[in-house]
Amino acid sequence: MNRFVPVSVMPSEESPLRQSLSIREVSALIRTRLWLQIIIAMVLGVAVGLPLSPESGGPLALNGDTAAALGEWLTLPGALFLNMIQMVVIPLVATSIILGLTSAGDADFLRRAAVRIVPYFVATTTVAVLIGLGLSLWLRPGDYVQQDLLTLPPGQASVDIAGGAPQIGAGLADTIANLIPASISAASLHSNMLQIVVASVFAGAAIAALGRARTATLTGLLESVQQVSLKIVGWAMFLAPAAVFGLIADFVIRAGATALAGMSAYIFTVLAGLAVLLVFYLLLVAVLGRTSPLHFLKQVGGAQLLAFSTSSSAATMPLSLKTAEDRLGVKPEVAGVIIPLGATVNMDGTALYQVVAAVFIAQMFGVQMEPATLALLIVTVVGASIGSPSTPGVGIVILATLLGGLGIPAEGVAILLGVDRLLDMSRTALNVTGDLTACVIMNRWL
Repeated sequence: MNRFVPVSVMPSEESPLRQSLSIREVSALIRTRLWLQIIIAMVLGVAVGLPLSPESGGPLALNGDTAAALGEWLTLPGALFLNMIQMVVIPLVATSIILGLTSAGDADFLRRAAVRIVPYFVATTTVAVLIGLGLSLWLRPGDYVQQDLLTLPPGQASVDIAGGAPQIGAGLADTIANLIPASISAASLHSNMLQIVVASVFAGAAIAALGRARTATLTGLLESVQQVSLKIVGWAMFLAPAAVFGLIADFVIRAGATALAGMSAYIFTVLAGLAVLLVFYLLLVAVLGRTSPLHFLKQVGGAQLLAFSTSSSAATMPLSLKTAEDRLGVKPEVAGVIIPLGATVNMDGTALYQVVAAVFIAQMFGVQMEPATLALLIVTVVGASIGSPSTPGVGIVILATLLGGLGIPAEGVAILLGVDRLLDMSRTALNVTGDLTACVIMNRWL
């Protein structure tokens, strides 16, 4: 048994817990369940962050400079964890897709997968956008914002939108052509995951067409690369609890209770939309996947917690693969295609958030959104969510690119930065849930 077992996300197969547990048994329980470690780390992060927040006014409250300096060290384990995952995410995504396609065994599977998964992802993203739009127009969270929040602090009048966000203004023909990378090294250098996925699909289809006899050596090499990537992920998982504690504590220290209360209507609208989206997923699981929603929720809880705490679909992808295959019974060839593809193009939670945020800022600044503008917003968000980098904070980066083209003040994004971490964690958990929902459904359809 390898050393990854002590932090395995999969509960060990053991007898039910007795009513009384010794300290040694409790310690062993925590060591063997990553989800429990994450929950404890999240609670401790909040407990530590609240009294240290400059806004708390308590005896332990830090000043702004000290809080910023402490935050750098608190987030160090999280930065190390995310960097280790991102270091191997490209080879892991590429090998998972290629091996998933080659393990299918025939071209018929590939055709059936393509004609089902692409419309499915577009349809669920559209539903998520409509849910967010409907709630934001109904609840009108922008009408509840205190006017003093509209005065932006110095240096926050603009948001850096560099870093891989889709170029909304690019021509449609160029956008389609750029889906195929002219250079694999350039796509890797810029972490353009959509191009990596497309290139991996081409490679997997070509290997499958050539047959196993002629590609056995290459397939074996790819399997070795995948195993090496997973081993590094296993090492990174040892840092997960410390990473979660630091990230949560830093967020609570920076945001404080006041910032959360001032944006409560906006936060509530986004969280309510994500809750409705979760119910929609459970209906899909029951109707199309023929699986009990309660069973599904029980099995995906670990992946949801890791996604919530890291705000990264890419960081959660190895756990999502393991959850789909070992806990949901999804065939490896299906999970190997759907999970990496979904982590790149299936961003339903992010799409819902972007619509709510765009309408919220428009309402806050008194910008009237005509039906044509709302229709353009829907189409733009659905398109922009495809190929979004699966890394923390990308939702607000893409949002900044959307607003300018819709006549909405882009500087309003700066107002959202204080509470974005909480919403980023929540929408990432829904993104991962959507990927696992797609796995259950496609496992039955394919």
